[in-house]
Amino acid sequence: MPVESWLIFLLSFMIVGSIIALEMKDLLSAIISIGVVGLGVSVAFLLLQAPDLAIVQFLFEIFSIVIMVRAFIKKDYHKEEPSKVNKILAGVTVITLIAIFFLSVPLFKLLPPFGEPLMTTARYYLENGARETGSANIVSAVILDYRAYDTLGETTVLFTAILGTLTIIRIKKRVKPTEDEKP
Repeated sequence: MPVESWLIFLLSFMIVGSIIALEMKDLLSAIISIGVVGLGVSVAFLLLQAPDLAIVQFLFEIFSIVIMVRAFIKKDYHKEEPSKVNKILAGVTVITLIAIFFLSVPLFKLLPPFGEPLMTTARYYLENGARETGSANIVSAVILDYRAYDTLGETTVLFTAILGTLTIIRIKKRVKPTEDEKP
């Protein structure tokens, strides 16, 4: 099956996940549905031959879900109160997502065949990377020589996400009722 078909499948999968997240009354279930959308983005990056972006997206998605689950785990935030405005917003969002799907399908057909470099930069890396960097591994050459600042930025994002997750987990663990506060 061509990559374009898989991308169309993933896009529809992510749109269904978004619609489910909108329709959920339980906020924790909605958070998990949004996590499914992020997983779809990670797989799409893999199909588009961007494994570094796929890894960053996957890890960021895991950390953000952990943070959101920890933030909304209390009972008071759990249920959403139904209102007319929420139904209108959900309807508008569903219509927008369906429009995005139908407008995106022709774009997938414009992608080059699988394995063909998407840009002249990729072709340049393939032709000159080993000679210019002296690296036998072209992926390492691109990540560490040509895209060093980008890799540094991705590492910073991952480190910040890990730090944020650990901070929220530690704050939740420290807040315990004392003997005076117990009923």
